[in-house]
Amino acid sequence: EALSAWCRERGLFAHHLDQWRAQFCSAGTASSARASAPELRELKQANAQLQRELKRKEKALAEAAALLVLSKKYQALFGGEDE
Repeated sequence: EALSAWCRERGLFAHHLDQWRAQFCSAGTASSARASAPELRELKQANAQLQRELKRKEKALAEAAALLVLSKKYQALFGGEDE
């Protein structure tokens, strides 16, 4: 009864909890770890590539921001000389 009340409060069903428990317990087997090793390697490679791309974009953004600040300072200092 307590489990049913807890499930109702959270919008779950007891059989969902049973399915989750079975999947969680079966995920710890060695055969599933071996099967997912290539997938894990691919995900790590993709993560590394995304990290490199993010660093490159952050550097480009920082450079663009620095150029914008310098451009504004230059215009503020020497903008009146053109007139």
